[in-house]
Amino acid sequence: MSKIIVFAFPVFLAAMALEWWWDRRQLRLGKVAHSRYALNDTINSLSLGLLSQVTGVLLKFIGLAAYALAFEHLALFPDAELWKNWYGWLLALLIYDLCYYGLHRAGHEVALLWAAHVVHHQSQAYNLSTALRQTSTGGLLGWVFYLPLAVLGVPPLVFGIVALVDLLYQFWVHTEYVGKLGWFDRVFCSPSNHRVHHAVNEGYVDRNYGGILVVWDRLFGSFQEEQAPCVYGTRKPLNSWDPLWANAEVYAGLLATSWRTPRWSDKLRVWFKPPGWQPADALPAPAFDMGQVQRFDPPLSAGQVRFALAQYLCLMAAGTVFLWNADAMPLRDAALVCVALCLASGASGRALQNQMPATQVLALQAACYGALGALGIVPFFSPLTL
Repeated sequence: MSKIIVFAFPVFLAAMALEWWWDRRQLRLGKVAHSRYALNDTINSLSLGLLSQVTGVLLKFIGLAAYALAFEHLALFPDAELWKNWYGWLLALLIYDLCYYGLHRAGHEVALLWAAHVVHHQSQAYNLSTALRQTSTGGLLGWVFYLPLAVLGVPPLVFGIVALVDLLYQFWVHTEYVGKLGWFDRVFCSPSNHRVHHAVNEGYVDRNYGGILVVWDRLFGSFQEEQAPCVYGTRKPLNSWDPLWANAEVYAGLLATSWRTPRWSDKLRVWFKPPGWQPADALPAPAFDMGQVQRFDPPLSAGQVRFALAQYLCLMAAGTVFLWNADAMPLRDAALVCVALCLASGASGRALQNQMPATQVLALQAACYGALGALGIVPFFSPLTL
């Protein structure tokens, strides 16, 4: 699976480059008021995508092991001819997409699951790089929602392929340069439908969860057509380019609320209530005001821009080689590389928001990669610090 992502990533980058070129052209022609791309936001989204794949090397064993166990002991039709034919694979994709709808909706309605999913919504921009902005913790619990496929007897190989198809389909819908598509919008997840899903506008929040099909939203009452222009992000903005904090922010908030509240029932309830729920003894959060939304954009010098680009290119190279070799690596070595890449990426993000000087970033990364090289773990990491 990791190697498939390595092959897919250049395609994603090429599509992003094409969208960026079109964005610049539209800006020069005066057809749009502002660019859909910002360097800091794009690097942050790409870094989060890289981290999600790197940590996924470790977390995927949880979901795969659970699915394999359920398939082995609970499958009702494990040897059915259905799963060996194209129409069986299509049915498996349909069921998977329904399970995805359930997970996605729960990710907006249960605080613990929102803590993982929020990463995908934190960007205040909306472009193809936003699609790569994925959680690093979703694999801890998300697998539970796909066990019905194992019970139905969908073989693990078929499950893995339809999961990849469902994920890859969702890449193209993250763009503002594809308008409404008529009948297609009524059946499928489309750019118009998914823009609504990412918006914080009143009436748009918690709508359009479908992965491939938006039919599920129409059936279960969560559909909303795009009408007013979308404002993107989260109602409690992240205001950070640190990918580690992006993954930890909501967990930290839930932990703090759970710690402060005196009632034990509330300490547990805060994790499973909808996002933003507060115990009765807590101070109410201020109401969301669209007029107060501000773009997070700390200024960068030309040198900082060059440093940020160089940092991401090095991290991308290291992450790509790791993903290519991950399946053959001992679990301990993979875990150590994962930690090193997470620390290096976090340091780059803090530099992007002027919270860490370049010298400290390079020192930390040299220590991380050098330690890996000294331990004999993937020695190619050491030259990347030069």
